[in-house]
Amino acid sequence: MAVIYQAAYRRASSLFCRFHSTYVRKMRYLNELKEDDSLCRQAQTSGTFYLFHNLSPFLQKVGKKYFVPQLSAAEMKRVLEKFNETEEWIEKSVLIGCSDEHVPRFALDLGALEKSVIESELRGSFTDLRKALFVVDGKDSPLLALAQSLLRWHDSHQYCSKTGQPTQKNVAGSKRVCHASRITYYPQVSPVVITLVSDGSRCLLARQPTFPQGMYTALSGFCDIGKANVEETVRREVAEEVGLEVESLRYSASQHWPFPSSCLMIACHALVRAPQAEISMNSLELEDARWFGLEEIVEGLKREPGSSKHDDGRLLPWFPPKQAIAHQLICEWVKQQTS
Repeated sequence: MAVIYQAAYRRASSLFCRFHSTYVRKMRYLNELKEDDSLCRQAQTSGTFYLFHNLSPFLQKVGKKYFVPQLSAAEMKRVLEKFNETEEWIEKSVLIGCSDEHVPRFALDLGALEKSVIESELRGSFTDLRKALFVVDGKDSPLLALAQSLLRWHDSHQYCSKTGQPTQKNVAGSKRVCHASRITYYPQVSPVVITLVSDGSRCLLARQPTFPQGMYTALSGFCDIGKANVEETVRREVAEEVGLEVESLRYSASQHWPFPSSCLMIACHALVRAPQAEISMNSLELEDARWFGLEEIVEGLKREPGSSKHDDGRLLPWFPPKQAIAHQLICEWVKQQTS
């Protein structure tokens, strides 16, 4: 009897925690906001807003630190009144999350309004997202990336691909509907593998011509539709870009990344045989690719972007910021080498 009672108690406790945890309540509340237009419209009056201007997020600088301000609905109303705009502008916002206290968070792009006036009024500046991700706090990066991706998607899906008729977003911005064809469109992400290649004692990093000067990162490439799984995509990309054959690989983690559009970065470690580790670089895709030893990687992780140069003026290598999953891959490799 005691065993039965203990099992029942554990089950009841598990159910209680499950249905009363902060995470579960928050996810269910967000789902309600996505499905109920009237509830979401009401939430806009009590939520906070992240501002963008032509997809560039608004930041404020205090000392040497950058912050992502969250404007209240009242502050948004005051800003819009400066432009003689109505609160209908808030209807253009998209839901990007909520706090543990169920305060909804929205993103709004004010690209049609005068940028300098907004910056002066709110004492900040609109910053290119790539730059913003280097300087903001780590907890803000995912929200900024999500917000920009969602705003970009709505901007590029205003018409139905079948009928050419305008589509209409729901209040939360979680979908768009063509009423002529009755087709519902949902935001989608593109799967991308990002792979840190190692020969056991060194790791391989590369750069494209479009990268900031001096920055090296892991290899990456899109998964082909209907043709390749993650494992095959890793092998294909490594073969195509640096001419090496992957012997084994393991999954590390994943991350949403807004470049070049909304991507799901699937991070992996790949091992190649040391005797066959001579790089044959694809110059059509890469500007440089080379092996890095442990000491050089450790020094590069300490280095600020563009902070140090060789004697000939070339920038010393530096690596993606902590917010990027490539940084995590590199740190994992260092930990493995030093353990």
